[in-house]
Amino acid sequence: MRICVVGAGAIGGLLAAKLARAGEEVSVVARGAQLAAIRSQGLKLIESDEPFTAKIAASDRIADLGPQDLIVLGVKAHQLAAAVSDIAPALDENTLILTAQNGIPWWYFFKHGGPLEGRRLQSVDPGGIVAARLPVDRVIASVVYSAAEIVRPGAIRHIEGDRFSLAEIDGAKSERVMAVSEAFTRAGFKAPVVSDVRAEIWLKLWGNLSFNPISALTHATLEDICRFAPTRALAAEMMSEGQRVGEALGVRFLISLEKRIAGAEAVGAHKTSMLQDVEAGRAIEIEALLGSVIELGEIVGVATPHLRAVYALTKLLSATLEREKGKLTVTPA
Repeated sequence: MRICVVGAGAIGGLLAAKLARAGEEVSVVARGAQLAAIRSQGLKLIESDEPFTAKIAASDRIADLGPQDLIVLGVKAHQLAAAVSDIAPALDENTLILTAQNGIPWWYFFKHGGPLEGRRLQSVDPGGIVAARLPVDRVIASVVYSAAEIVRPGAIRHIEGDRFSLAEIDGAKSERVMAVSEAFTRAGFKAPVVSDVRAEIWLKLWGNLSFNPISALTHATLEDICRFAPTRALAAEMMSEGQRVGEALGVRFLISLEKRIAGAEAVGAHKTSMLQDVEAGRAIEIEALLGSVIELGEIVGVATPHLRAVYALTKLLSATLEREKGKLTVTPA
């Protein structure tokens, strides 16, 4: 299978390296030092005593890499519009597009059914740019449960997790999604095909909408947030608001709120992706994780005061870091 991973960061790089090791014809779209390292040295995967280096084609333009059977969009949600600006030359007659973003996806109300069918969310797709460039009939959804990190340009360390839930966005169990699942399984991932991907998106988002912005604002790890009574209570309020929004959209939450918080606490001293972005001076994915839930609350008439308050603070932090071209870390005095 010809597979191009757009965004060879931590998760995208993990996918690309393992798919290449399994024998797929893999290429990547990358930028800067990451691109230079992959071109000169290959993409190194560190997950055992025997690291693997994949020699794969790499470019900063997907148009340079030719038509693909599968395009994996491994960038963050706020990077999608730019990432797909030149995607057309890579689309063959049957090319599939796998979305791998955190939070509410741009396609949420496509093939959804009901009165909101086809509605676009301004928070995650301003002006409908992404929807206009990505044919929705080609889309395969995924929910990512792996953790990885870039240890240096061109080298990815797999930390934990190997599950990539896959789905057609209308819930069908098609031959094409099964083919993607088989390719991911050959690469060493658990890749179940699920029938209700929106419920799975909400289960992951339930924690991300609270723990990510709280950690970005406080520089605390998951266990710190959960063991400090005021922030544990704030997370619970935010999650309660999110749950009411999801349930108003017909989503079923199959575990309790307290069990979800306990699960986050059990992860331990882990820095969320949003905190890592603040510390590295990268743009924060606040819209997909929080702005989208607030917008959905407006659509279904559910108040989200705690989400709005934390959104305002995190949005200001993001704007300040962007204006100052800075990053923010806590260091010993």
